[in-house]
Amino acid sequence: MASSSDGPSDKLATAVGRYALGDLSLGRAAEAAGMSRWEFEEVLEDAGFTSLYGPRTDEQVKREVDIALDLDK
Repeated sequence: MASSSDGPSDKLATAVGRYALGDLSLGRAAEAAGMSRWEFEEVLEDAGFTSLYGPRTDEQVKREVDIALDLDK
């Protein structure tokens, strides 16, 4: 008997949820949903979500700054 949780809409719902929670980046969530980044972003907009770019926490900002400073060396 096939599972009812492995259809395309379930993959999309899971990807949207993980993106909204910050578990996946926009690109990774799109990949998990089997879509291009732009298709996924359109789905988010149609559902009323705002795309989140860049770091979401102070720790993510610090990590990005540290990486940028290391690139300058």
